[in-house]
Amino acid sequence: MRRCASRLLDTGPVIVLAVIAGAGSFTHIRDTASQHGQTGWMSWAVAVCIDLTCVMAARERQRDRKLGRPRRGRVSWPVLVLTGGIALSLAANLAQADPTVWGWITAATPPAAFITAISMLERRAANPPPPDPVAQEPESEPALAPALVAYARRIADDHQAKHGKPITSDALRTHLGVSHQLATDLMRTLRTT
Repeated sequence: MRRCASRLLDTGPVIVLAVIAGAGSFTHIRDTASQHGQTGWMSWAVAVCIDLTCVMAARERQRDRKLGRPRRGRVSWPVLVLTGGIALSLAANLAQADPTVWGWITAATPPAAFITAISMLERRAANPPPPDPVAQEPESEPALAPALVAYARRIADDHQAKHGKPITSDALRTHLGVSHQLATDLMRTLRTT
């Protein structure tokens, strides 16, 4: 309970910032689109497309990092998309500004804050806090029966010999008639032994 409250206090302000800054940026984009011929629902669609493109590109960057996908070239596709989304958002926000330095600074604040909040959430998701050791103690895994592990090993070896590739968790589960969790635990044990 305490950990949940701590996480809410930690992440809550970032989410509130993202929502407020996103709304401000969204309004400027919608108004710019409307002033340039995209009226009615289309002005809203343009704003949604630009802001959600930034969010999706940030999430895709995180997914690439998590999966260890190699970059092709100097800049990955998600980074290129994110840069384009930021540029469009910033341009639309600046188009709504008074033509003064302070007008540009204040108009650039919502998209800058929105991207900052999204990058903070992306960073936190990529680097979650370590698990609380006290909360982890009761959740220790029960030991698997050695006979079951040996039988699963024999099934996995037979599958490898017959098909030329390692057995999957689903195939092991089906063959043994066990739960998904038990098959996953067996696969983890087989990989580490």
